[in-house]
Amino acid sequence: MQLKRRPRILLRGSWHSINIGDIAHTIGTIKLIDTYLPEVEITLWPKNIEDGVEEMVRKRFPDLQVIQKDHEVQSAFQECDFFLHGSAPVLVGQDELQRWRDETGKPYGVFGIGFEPRVSQASNSTVADRREILTNAEFIFFRETVSLQKAQDDGVKCPIMEFGPDGAFSTDVRNDQAADQFLSANGLERGEFLCCIPRYRKYPLPTGGNYWEVSYPFDPDAPIAPEDKERNDEMKEHDHALLREAITRVVRETDMKVLVCPEDITQMSLGKEMIVDKLPEDVRQGVVWHEKYWLTDEALSTYIRSAGLFGLEMHSPIMCIGSGIPAIVGRFAEQGTKGFMWRDIGLDDWLFDIDQPEDAENYVPTVLEIAKNPEASRKKAAKAHERAEQSEQRMVEVLKQKLGL
Repeated sequence: MQLKRRPRILLRGSWHSINIGDIAHTIGTIKLIDTYLPEVEITLWPKNIEDGVEEMVRKRFPDLQVIQKDHEVQSAFQECDFFLHGSAPVLVGQDELQRWRDETGKPYGVFGIGFEPRVSQASNSTVADRREILTNAEFIFFRETVSLQKAQDDGVKCPIMEFGPDGAFSTDVRNDQAADQFLSANGLERGEFLCCIPRYRKYPLPTGGNYWEVSYPFDPDAPIAPEDKERNDEMKEHDHALLREAITRVVRETDMKVLVCPEDITQMSLGKEMIVDKLPEDVRQGVVWHEKYWLTDEALSTYIRSAGLFGLEMHSPIMCIGSGIPAIVGRFAEQGTKGFMWRDIGLDDWLFDIDQPEDAENYVPTVLEIAKNPEASRKKAAKAHERAEQSEQRMVEVLKQKLGL
């Protein structure tokens, strides 16, 4: 592709506003392209940028064009040269990719997705359609090598298929004022606390209006299956007992405090119910509960003021490592394969399957090690960030080649 004007990319992303990780996907991808390909114009086609997300994105990228209405999409299809599917748990934008192919015949590529061969990736199209769409992409980067292998085994034959980190690694939005106000009001000092994030196995129905009805990540209005709620109830004590044990040892054995905080809108009440309210009284004095949902900018400003993060989520750890902050990932089968990206960036010993007894046994001592040795932990995080950044640069270099730059 040889263009006489500035190349134009149509970026499909921003899957939800109810999860700071979904928000971070897109911000990180835009920042990555903006840094290494400043000559490229980006048009964002978001799925959802409500709840203050659009204002945050526009503040960070004031020249970014954002489209939502159908006539704007039609114009973008005519004007843009390349369709880029942003980071996601799966190929969320399969239908939009198909539409781009059908209506324009122009090239497209995929940055940092997961892959599950047995599902149709939240699309109206079939699994076979997905395989054909991916095979005809200019490139596909998978956010962990487990997904890459699954795609290869499933028969996807795109000419460039490689590991490529989740876009959230490059997220850099900040709300320092909000973070500083919260920390000051709650007696948390920079570098003297750890962050902890709880998580349901599946996303729940509301109970008494305490938390939101979410069938994540595609349809916020669809109720969760009864068997999924049963699984949540069955496992939430098992899962959060481990976090309580880690918090208890950190508070009792170090000078660190712990902030229990959310990555998505279901987790504030969960953190209070399963962590804060169940802690011994002496430990609770060293624990702060973030009772309100926050956006990515405030969360990241808080994380970079912490000594590290642990819990059962993935994208807050990604944002931490992207800023050189230590982060431990606790995973279970319901999360899919995304946690395995920690292996791909050299953090195998900060990845734990909490359903495996040996991993569960080693989880708490590793959290404690970060609390007791923050400088060594930061060096390790910085090294992992370098590995992720090198892979991100590879992604952008391939995009640059495909744009003929």
